[in-house]
Amino acid sequence: MTDTAGAVAERESTTARLRPPRPPGRRGVRRRGMGWWPFILPALALVVGFFTIPFLFNIRFAFTDWSGYADTISFNGLENFRGLVQQGILWQSVKVTVVYAVVAMTVQNVFSLCMALLLQRSDRVNGFFRSFFFLPVLIAPVAAGYIWSALLAPSGPLNRFVALFDPGFSYAWLGHSTSALLSLACVDAWKWSGLITLVYIAGLHAIPESLTEAATVDGAGPWQRFWRIRFPLLAPAFTFTVVVTMLGAINAFDLIAATTRGGPGTATNVLNIAMFNQYGSGFFGIASSLNLVVTVLVIVIGLPLITYLRRREIDA
Repeated sequence: MTDTAGAVAERESTTARLRPPRPPGRRGVRRRGMGWWPFILPALALVVGFFTIPFLFNIRFAFTDWSGYADTISFNGLENFRGLVQQGILWQSVKVTVVYAVVAMTVQNVFSLCMALLLQRSDRVNGFFRSFFFLPVLIAPVAAGYIWSALLAPSGPLNRFVALFDPGFSYAWLGHSTSALLSLACVDAWKWSGLITLVYIAGLHAIPESLTEAATVDGAGPWQRFWRIRFPLLAPAFTFTVVVTMLGAINAFDLIAATTRGGPGTATNVLNIAMFNQYGSGFFGIASSLNLVVTVLVIVIGLPLITYLRRREIDA
């Protein structure tokens, strides 16, 4: 009996020596390591220093009469917003901003999705065209604005190309209210479509090929395979692209500043351009009020949009 007990004890001690050590738990890692605070502190400092603090100051100044024509800054309530409404600046700028954002978002996503379907296969030819369509993303918005300002001029290359089929054709694309806004929205879509195309390509590659192969065996055509299988499964990609393109277009500034500067008239006077004009005129409190309107517009449009698209992901 004693010999058996000794043999069992010796076997257990040998097993314990041969057993690999257990990895330390989270508490052990936290005791010996520095934790995750050193990794999050730089990003947190940047967000607080370059977004949170300026945003809080902007809220304060939005309700003051701060300007370059007075030595004091005093609280004036909603007077800045009331003045913007009376001058016809606020609602006109909000309308132009929303129309510009919707058109840019729609054109950008439709074009990028079509390009992703054409360039989905990974080969040398498609790799070249992916890189080619990504080049506009690398161009500075101001430089892109100057380039397209020359292309869309009445004597520019676009009109000369159209004149080959319609002799004598001449049109000021940026000189008419409707065409100026639509043209700049399309230029904005051209500027960022390369990035959105890559997002859609990644989303298409994430769809299991077995699903489309099974649909093909069942007799589904190309359109049915896209609409019934690929389109619903692209919901996560749609959430990212639609939100990013919409909110990015709401914050448009550089491209419009380099081309029309808000003209002709107020046709392209988006909120950021109106804010810049007020700031350049020395009305800093009014400019802060317009900046606050931009923030509120992003929240009012962004949160419901994200909620709807996230719910669509679950339903898909």
